[in-house]
Amino acid sequence: AAILPFVVFGLYHFITARNRPNRVAVRLGLLLFGSGILVCLTGLALIQLEGMPQLPTGTVTRTIVYALHIIVPLAAVWIYVLHRRAGPDINWRWGYSWAAGTGLFVAATVFMHGMDPRAWYAEGPKEGARYFHPSDSRTANGKFISADVLMADEYCMKCHPDIYQDHLHSAHKFSSFNNPAYLFSVKETREMGLKRDGNVKASRWCAGCHDPVPFFSGAFDDPNYDLVNHPTAHAGITCTVCHAITNINSTIGNGAYTIEEPQHYPFAFSKDPTLQWVNNQLIKAKPDFHKKTFLKPFHKTAEFCSTCHKVSLPVALNHYKDFLRGQNHYDTYLLSGVSGTGARAFYDPPQGKENCAVCHMPLKPSLDFGTKDFDGTGVRKRHDHFFPGANTGLFELLKREDRYKDRAPLLDEATRKNVEFLTGTDPDGKDKKLRIDIFGLKSGAADSDEIIGPIRPELPKLKPGESYTVEVVIRTLNLGHVFPQGTADSNEIWADFTATADGKEIGRSGALKRPGTDIDSGDDSGEVDKWAHFTNVWMLDRNGNRIDRRNPQDIFAPLYDHQIPPGAANVVHYRLDVPADIKGPVELSVRLRYRKFDYRYMDLVHRPKNLPVPKLPIVDLCSDRVTLPIEGGSTVSAQESPIKPAWQRWNDYGIACYIEAGPGAKRGQTRQAEAAFKKLLSLNVPDAMPHGHINLARIYIDDGRLDAAAAELEAAKKYDPQKFWWKLAWFAALVNSETGKDLDAAIADLKKIVDPENRDPETKKDFTRDIVVLDRLASLQFKKASGETGEEQARLLEEVIETAERAQEIDQEDAESHYRLYQTYSLLGQRPQWTAKAPEPNGDVLSALAATLADPKADKGSRIDAAAKLEMGLDAFMRVPGDVYPPRLPTLRSLILTLRPAYHAEQERELKGVIASALAGLHSASVSVYKVDEVARAFATTQFRAQPGTEAANYAARERIIYPTTARHREMILKTGNLGP
Repeated sequence: AAILPFVVFGLYHFITARNRPNRVAVRLGLLLFGSGILVCLTGLALIQLEGMPQLPTGTVTRTIVYALHIIVPLAAVWIYVLHRRAGPDINWRWGYSWAAGTGLFVAATVFMHGMDPRAWYAEGPKEGARYFHPSDSRTANGKFISADVLMADEYCMKCHPDIYQDHLHSAHKFSSFNNPAYLFSVKETREMGLKRDGNVKASRWCAGCHDPVPFFSGAFDDPNYDLVNHPTAHAGITCTVCHAITNINSTIGNGAYTIEEPQHYPFAFSKDPTLQWVNNQLIKAKPDFHKKTFLKPFHKTAEFCSTCHKVSLPVALNHYKDFLRGQNHYDTYLLSGVSGTGARAFYDPPQGKENCAVCHMPLKPSLDFGTKDFDGTGVRKRHDHFFPGANTGLFELLKREDRYKDRAPLLDEATRKNVEFLTGTDPDGKDKKLRIDIFGLKSGAADSDEIIGPIRPELPKLKPGESYTVEVVIRTLNLGHVFPQGTADSNEIWADFTATADGKEIGRSGALKRPGTDIDSGDDSGEVDKWAHFTNVWMLDRNGNRIDRRNPQDIFAPLYDHQIPPGAANVVHYRLDVPADIKGPVELSVRLRYRKFDYRYMDLVHRPKNLPVPKLPIVDLCSDRVTLPIEGGSTVSAQESPIKPAWQRWNDYGIACYIEAGPGAKRGQTRQAEAAFKKLLSLNVPDAMPHGHINLARIYIDDGRLDAAAAELEAAKKYDPQKFWWKLAWFAALVNSETGKDLDAAIADLKKIVDPENRDPETKKDFTRDIVVLDRLASLQFKKASGETGEEQARLLEEVIETAERAQEIDQEDAESHYRLYQTYSLLGQRPQWTAKAPEPNGDVLSALAATLADPKADKGSRIDAAAKLEMGLDAFMRVPGDVYPPRLPTLRSLILTLRPAYHAEQERELKGVIASALAGLHSASVSVYKVDEVARAFATTQFRAQPGTEAANYAARERIIYPTTARHREMILKTGNLGP
């Protein structure tokens, strides 16, 4: 609209003024007119109109055009001034007036533009928490959000069709009641709540992550909510649900985020096609507001994913304990070498993977709006919103649903994507997630330390009539969290081991059986051999029954946990009896198999519908095979292990033996691990040497052989120590702290690890978030402070607080830092005299008392009285049985966050002391909540072991298991409890 008048005026002015004698003014006028035309042309080029040629965003051409559109007007202003000065004198008074008016208008516009009424990056109000408890999700205003606003995926599709198609067949899309397995489990949870509590509020715990649309729209709480046919039941996690989140409230998980109803450009949901067209053009013309609303910096962080991929079970759900750890991808990711933030890992990739999206949202070529050249390849890309992962069973179940039958090919494609993600597609195996290795043999039926191996290139000869133990190593590779994590109690992951000779099977573990029989199924269906090795968690309820139906409300304690840490390994032992009459060589094969849902769970899901258990895809995650000769028999062909570099086989075996009883248990097969790491050193491979020395130091520290550990660390320094300085610092600190020789040196080493100045942006190593290092540092600082008195002790205790609170900022659920703060504040605290009458043991009452204690404007007497009442009330509050509201755990967190800054700000000695005393009580209460209940585990396992038919799982719960491979072996275990000769 402005271009035509400008051109008409320019042409008219040129016609009337082209022959004037002031040639300078004429030339400057022409230059000014040309500048204006260039501004108009570049402006037109930047317009994004459907059906018209466009300059794609992010291209060099568009950048140049945009730069000209910005720079030329600035030049035109100066040209205009020169043009006018070349003519009659300028009346500057009018110019100044116009400039002042324009300046005021611009300033007012900028000011109003900055007055965004939305409260981003802030937790939703406590007043709205009651609507959503026990989920930790909130809305920005504490009110509900219309389902229509949250279910706007088709609106997003107009500009992001590729992303829409990714998401349409993703596990996120089918997170809710449109997932048959989830529907079965959450239906039971709702029925349990209705029977036990008279309402379905306990199931809100699920809804913040799985059912956000019915949850935030208010439909979820209706006991008569139609889980199958209600439109919101099939929404899943929509585009808006993720992108309308305005704050990550914390990294405690359980949906700890705040979401708002997003503001759109005008006419976003108009039914009028013309107005819809206007909306589309407004976004494309100036997408900045849209970008700011729907893509915030935290969307690119692991903390964003932590909101739903970290879980704890609250007392409102289980009526047992305020805190029980569930799945936890986030913490294991932070403590892994893969993330670049874990300082104590066995393996460290050359570069850390700074967030979850590196693996689970890989870049894909696309011409969607918002794409750009992320990696400098010249190809425009966007992140994959299919979120490839491990759900290979869901889409097979969906194909059986009438409403999704027409999508069968697309659902098959979704399964294929996840299978490829799990197995890897790189020809060189660089993206493999796991590997399995038939590493060696041990001679004799009884377990021994001496190993024959590694198998390949050497091929040991088996003696007919002899028994062996086959050592199989499973190693996690490109995984940034524990494997399998997530639903580890219902995932079915097992090792399928086979030994054959002379055309016969002489040993088998992990075969698939026909239901209720010992007959092989003959295909990839049926039940897995219950005596197989499972890489899972066997979870129990309080009565000792297995958690076999994804019933989180009943989770009590694990019987065993066979998960594998990232960058670590597990060793599986198989008994192999070589027949005395054997003639030919023996072929050993093993594969790690994966079925998303175990057979028992699928039976429970489909039995109410009178449907057979479906045959779900089984993925062979990795496999290995070797043929061994028989003594006195024919030779076999030379064979090589596919694992490169070969030295890692010894290292992996040593790691697996070291952590066999569980990471950090200090009950692993340390003698076997020590022998493996010494063998690794004997290879004299430069890259392997630091691994051997450092891993030996791990063992020696655990065994108390500290001088030997120090010697190994010194030896490791000969091999480019800058590549692993953080490990040397960590283990040197352990040695120095355990010997007590140099506590200051130990503290200095740990401070170096967590010092922000030592971050390496090139390799993406940042150990400032390793809470294990921070906890150890706080422990040593407390130990040093305990040896001092007076002002020096007080100063050192403040350092303990600073370190422990750093750990708390990373993980509020870290019991170790809570304990250290309890110890420290206890020494600094001055307990107030308890008043005669205790306050009501209620979270709101305690919060009000804490607010008074923290208020610097309140008088001293009132604050001390509030401190006394707070301590008395807290003691009673923690003893109130069952579920309470406000709940205990969020109340404890809130009270700590209220008093922590008050303690640091307080200058008056007595008040600072009573605040410290209050904080000591709060951290002590937190320790009691977060610590593991070992009594519960002992109780549940005793109940389980008393039940018939539990022999295989009980056998698998031992610290070291040699798995049976024949019926005779299994009978032997059933009769004697052991696998003897």
